[in-house]
Amino acid sequence: MLQRIQTLYLMLAAIVSGGLIFVFELWTTPQGVKIFAADINYILALFLGSALLSVLSIFRFKSRKSQFMLGRLNIILNFILLGLFVYQSLNLSGETVVSEKGIGIFLPIVTIVLLALANKAIKKDEDLVKSVDRLR
Repeated sequence: MLQRIQTLYLMLAAIVSGGLIFVFELWTTPQGVKIFAADINYILALFLGSALLSVLSIFRFKSRKSQFMLGRLNIILNFILLGLFVYQSLNLSGETVVSEKGIGIFLPIVTIVLLALANKAIKKDEDLVKSVDRLR
């Protein structure tokens, strides 16, 4: 059912992963050049893959187990993306390469929270259906 709360959470996660990456910069170089996710191919691919998994999960509403599994896979993908950002910010020396971190680095955290809320709602629906089946 497309009118469920998990659909709203998944749609917001898709918007954050697929749309806001072009609005918020990841970091600014010492020369003042803003680096966005579209400038780095593998980061762009991971963000767009996360958005695609969120949209695919919305349309798997008839199979809640599959929807839940896609949500978990999407959470893992966002943790990988967050790990890449942490590795890049800790591995590179502070002022020589990256002078200012942008808010775009925190987008995977927002996506993870939205996906966790969606999975919680999916699990609640699944438990409700199982409880009704027990009564039959």
